[in-house]
Amino acid sequence: MTILFACTVRDARPWLLAFQTLDPEIPVRAWPDGGELDAVRFVVTWQPPVGLFPRLPNLGAVSSLGAGVEVLLANPDIPTDVPLLRIIDANLTGKMTEYVVLHILRQHRDLARIETQQRAGTWLRFPTRDTARTTVGFLGLGTLGRHAAAQVQALGFQVRGWTRAPRHVDGVEVFHGRDMLPAFLAGCDYLVCLLPQTPETAGIVDAALLASLPPGAHFINGGRGSHVVDADLLAALDSGRLASATLDVFTTEPLPPSHRFWTHPRVTITPHNAADSSPESVAPQMLENYRRLVAGQPLLNRVDRARGY
Repeated sequence: MTILFACTVRDARPWLLAFQTLDPEIPVRAWPDGGELDAVRFVVTWQPPVGLFPRLPNLGAVSSLGAGVEVLLANPDIPTDVPLLRIIDANLTGKMTEYVVLHILRQHRDLARIETQQRAGTWLRFPTRDTARTTVGFLGLGTLGRHAAAQVQALGFQVRGWTRAPRHVDGVEVFHGRDMLPAFLAGCDYLVCLLPQTPETAGIVDAALLASLPPGAHFINGGRGSHVVDADLLAALDSGRLASATLDVFTTEPLPPSHRFWTHPRVTITPHNAADSSPESVAPQMLENYRRLVAGQPLLNRVDRARGY
C-alpha cells in the first residue's frame, strides 16, 4: 500500500523527504511518478491533477495539505464514501495568529505613517490609540480564531467573536447566528475573517456587512477569497468608510495583475502565505492517519461533508 503526494501547486520534494525521514518503511510516491496506482490507498493533495481519482481503485482516504478542504469537497471525482481529512496543526495555527497580530498592530500603531515620516525626514509626534478601548472582532472561532483571539486579548484589546452556533470562549463576547451579526459588527474596530469556506459563508463580506461596521474600521481576511464580494469591499474602501483591508486570500489566485486590489492605497496584499503548512510539522499527522487507515482505526480530523469542514 502506498501514499501518493499529488499536488499541482506544491513542490513534492520537501514532502517526500519529510515522510521518508519519519518512516522510511512506508512507501511514498509523487505524481506523476506514482508507480502502480492500484497500490495507492492514501492521497495527500491540495490542487489534485485532473482525472486522478478515477484511476485509484483502492483509494481509502484523501488528506488536504492544510486546514481548508473546499477544493476537495468540490471535486466530483472523489467518491463520497472516501474520508476527507484536514490538518489541525499548532505550527499552522501559530502562523495565522502571527499574521493577525502583525496586521492589527501595523494599523493600530500607524506604521505606514511612521515609515512615510521617516522617508521624508519628518519628526512629528502624534497620539497613539488606546488599546483597551479598541475592539477586535473575529468572524469564526474555530481552532484558528480561538487561538488568535486569545493572543489579541493578551495584548489588551477587547475581543468579540461571531459563530454560526452558540459557543463559549473565555474572555470573548460571542455572538451567533445571522440575527446577531449586525450587533456583533457594530462594535468592531477591526474585523478578522477566519471562517471556513462553506456555502453559507460564501460572499458573507458584502455591502450590507461592511455598512454595519463603524466608520474607519479595518478588515483582515485570512479565511478564503470566496468570503468577500470584491466590488463591495472596493466601494467601502473608495468611500473611506473602511480604513484599510489586509488580504491574504482571493477568489482567483494568483491575484490577476489587473485587479484593483494591487494598486489601491488602502489595501495590503499578501500571497496566501499567512499560514503555510510545513512538511516537517504536518507529515507526522498524515502518517498517523495512514497507519490508522491500514489498521482500520478511526481517522484524525475527518471532515464532515455536510458542514464543509
